[in-house]
Amino acid sequence: MDSSRNSTHRAIVIGGSLGGLFAGNILRSIGWEVDIYERSQHDLDSRGGGLVLQPDVVDLFAQVGGRLQGELGVASRDRVTFLPDGKEESRYFAPQTQTSWNLIYNEMKTAFGSAHYHQGRTLIDLCQDESQVTAVFADGFEDTAELLIGADGGRSTVRSLVDPGNDPQYAGYVAWRGLLEESKMPEPARSMLGNFSFANNHESHILGYLVPGEGNSTKAGERLYNWVWYRAISKDRELPDLTKGKDGEQRQYTVPPGELATHWKERLDREADSLLPPGFRAVVQVTPQPFAQAILDLTSQHMIWGRVLTLGDAAFIPRPHTAASTSKAAANALGLGRALSVDPSPVAQSMKEWELQQLRLGKALYQQGSRTGDHLLFGR
Repeated sequence: MDSSRNSTHRAIVIGGSLGGLFAGNILRSIGWEVDIYERSQHDLDSRGGGLVLQPDVVDLFAQVGGRLQGELGVASRDRVTFLPDGKEESRYFAPQTQTSWNLIYNEMKTAFGSAHYHQGRTLIDLCQDESQVTAVFADGFEDTAELLIGADGGRSTVRSLVDPGNDPQYAGYVAWRGLLEESKMPEPARSMLGNFSFANNHESHILGYLVPGEGNSTKAGERLYNWVWYRAISKDRELPDLTKGKDGEQRQYTVPPGELATHWKERLDREADSLLPPGFRAVVQVTPQPFAQAILDLTSQHMIWGRVLTLGDAAFIPRPHTAASTSKAAANALGLGRALSVDPSPVAQSMKEWELQQLRLGKALYQQGSRTGDHLLFGR
């Protein structure tokens, strides 16, 4: 359907990250008018996120007519697991494509355009009746539409308003993350290039792969190596100290690049010496600004409350072992577009069916990720 035609249907999307952009672009593609409201005043940044490219994301690009030039990511050939001494434990053929969060975000933001993408707007309340829903923002601005979509991530304000008390729970471990220019890869690590690599140890699981570099380049020598190292960190004794950062600001779940306290960087390097095979050890220790993200669990019993719905990480946070957080948000948005194409009423039977399907998907990924993570980190 031509999204340029006049539309009698309009939606508000809260959250301008991937989930919000997926939803906004899909609704535009079926003829809806959409405004996206993002609380940050600046363009968003994954802070070093790589991701595995999944079919739902590719399908969404095709439907919204993304302008992508060149390749979507970097191909890998094998999955290789290393023993702590650096020897290969296993290798098998498993071709896939890895991309970067920034590439997907920038393409989706460009596709949506800037005219109806509003930054620096923080939602504080909403109210609805049988025919419409109104969003109230901290600066006093209000907007009303037929449908409001909460795509504002794990700390969702929308979810807190419609489903109070349903908050993310710490899973008992964090993801240390980093990006390193391919040209700066140490010699022991170069054998990992071109493969999706792993290594396991006591309460330790690390993986790494290549992603597009600056300017979304996928040329050899211009790419980035993305690594993620999962380590158990106690909730009460260690996590508050880790998330304080060197600037002294107490955060809840993340430490951004450049803010890791010196004693934590020193600990990271020591533990790399004792737990990681030579290739991964070298990558971790030469990465200039590693950062950390606490691993969280979130599940929901509903995704629709009248004319308000949640999707993406605002509804479910699957652990990253599923490689499905971004693809789940894409699946949520694709399904939403199909449901509203059948009947544009946000309270239609097709929307009830959408909710049931997406709840099944979210719960399945939640269970898969929890089982995988608990086994890898805690052996249970």
